[in-house]
Amino acid sequence: MQYEQFYRRSIEQPESFWAEEAARIHWEEPFSRTLDYSRAPFARWFIGGKTNLCYNAVDRHLPQRAQQPALIAVSTETGSERTYTYAELQQEVMAMAAVMQSLGVERGDRVLIYMPMIAEAVFAMLACARIGAVHSVVFGGFASNSLASRIDDAQPCLIVSADAGSRGGKVIPYKGLLDEAIRQAGHKPARVLLVDRGLADLPRTPERDADYAPLRRQYLDAQVPVTWLESNETSYILYTSGTTGKPKGVQRDIGGYAVALASSMQHIFCGQPGETYFCTSDIGWVVGHSYIVYGPLIHGMATMLYEGLPIRPDAGVWWSIVEKYKVTRMFSAPTAIRVLKKQPPEFMQKYDTSSLKALYLAGEPLDETTSSWISDALKVPVIDNYWQTESGWPIISIARGVDDKPTRLGSPGVPMAGYRMAILNEATGAECGANEKGVVAIEGPLPPGCMQTVYGDDERFVNTYWRSLPREVYSTFDWGIRDADGYYFILGRTDDVINVAGHRLGTREIEESISSHPNVSEVAVVGVEDKLKGQAAYAFVILKNADAAATPQQKSALEAEIMGVVDRQIGAVGRPSRVLFVGLLPKTRSGKLLRRAIQAICEGRDPGELPTIEDPAALEQVRAALRP
Repeated sequence: MQYEQFYRRSIEQPESFWAEEAARIHWEEPFSRTLDYSRAPFARWFIGGKTNLCYNAVDRHLPQRAQQPALIAVSTETGSERTYTYAELQQEVMAMAAVMQSLGVERGDRVLIYMPMIAEAVFAMLACARIGAVHSVVFGGFASNSLASRIDDAQPCLIVSADAGSRGGKVIPYKGLLDEAIRQAGHKPARVLLVDRGLADLPRTPERDADYAPLRRQYLDAQVPVTWLESNETSYILYTSGTTGKPKGVQRDIGGYAVALASSMQHIFCGQPGETYFCTSDIGWVVGHSYIVYGPLIHGMATMLYEGLPIRPDAGVWWSIVEKYKVTRMFSAPTAIRVLKKQPPEFMQKYDTSSLKALYLAGEPLDETTSSWISDALKVPVIDNYWQTESGWPIISIARGVDDKPTRLGSPGVPMAGYRMAILNEATGAECGANEKGVVAIEGPLPPGCMQTVYGDDERFVNTYWRSLPREVYSTFDWGIRDADGYYFILGRTDDVINVAGHRLGTREIEESISSHPNVSEVAVVGVEDKLKGQAAYAFVILKNADAAATPQQKSALEAEIMGVVDRQIGAVGRPSRVLFVGLLPKTRSGKLLRRAIQAICEGRDPGELPTIEDPAALEQVRAALRP
């Protein structure tokens, strides 16, 4: 089938198209209706159907694949490797589910998972799915303040955590961060379940904290039946940075998500049951949810869970994994490939990567140099794909399982099934012509797998995503163009969210953290193009007492202090690359920060005419701060 025919049917006849795709998963009870869009823009998919994500990821495969590898956990941080078959994975998930139930978790309860990349984190996610609890995974690198805000929003009855994670050989203790987050949070979880890896001290709070190891032994033979859930019940909450500083809880359904992942594994990622899939992301991000945990397992593949860096113990570690486990499909980010490109070529050449059939890259724009280098080195196609936490699976890519369309350098590709794409004029809402810059938008209904709403805040979902443009369409908040052949090119964010090494960070969140420093009067954070990370965060700060940064030594010390504040409140992932001190910030007469002008100066571009600027001297202050 040609792509054009496949895609056209998905948007012109969405109900029959997705009803057919729904046959890729198990339904305990069939759905009575494919789509209910009577309360637009809220789409409900596969109404009345009952299914379960854990059953589709694990139990469904047992008759044919009980002894096939399902989860391969590799840690170069601790030097450990462990393969779980589908049968062993089911046993571990049922044990974790029984432990959760013993700690009071029931259907519909929220469970927050604050874990490193270890097998128990996957067991916890699948156990929640099995018993109908709603998981909310928080990236293990987040600091107490960010974790506390997510605890207050999700209001979990249980938090699952560990003594520590490890990165680059450096142990990152979690328990102190978690205890401080619970202290800060208004909501107090009833129980905390702890995995002790023996990496750091693990102080316990009596009556609240429970150790996983003895409870696992107690419940290892437990038989926990699957809880069958209506397709539109909530599977998980995953927080993404918001422009207000308050994170948005992306709420996902069950049936639509399972169908979308099953469909994408077939049509986009082209994996085969029994093969091995290696996604180098983290479960704290949406890529980890969709293409480490659920997608490959739903498709009957073995999935790699990797804790470590791409260059430790050396720059060949990923390729050694490809060789050892016969990886056929690999998913990573351009930043990681740019890091590897800087390493000696012999690290790539010493391993047999012939099992690999394709490399998929996402999280940030893919540049031509990086794409060409890795494609030549691996001798495989490199497939770009563009999507968001909100979509849950690729919006734009090349569906090689449908039609092996040529890729186009600089473009992630063409719209995937069900996404009614448009490039719209920001001011008028009119559709842009070929190669005309506008906002990348999607007409409703969003296809299966996309977010249902912002958790606990339907109004925020509508106002944020559907009312930012003159027409009621979903805004991706990305600038883009579409060429005459229908290929899309993504040009960067329209809002105040930046993309650092594939991680979306709200500039407002970073600004609020920096503002808490006692000597900071005002701050503006912008994303600046960075060849390695995609974007880097630059913070421009006005001090209450400018004399505190009068000398280079004082500036350096104050910059380190401010970075330390962000480290403690958000985590290293939010730390700005540079903190620069100015006396004025470019603003309009109404007081709005001219972020695009600041960004343009940082990137060596002309900021253009700024007729509404209050004081043009502020632009020179930015330029002066950037000079060595």
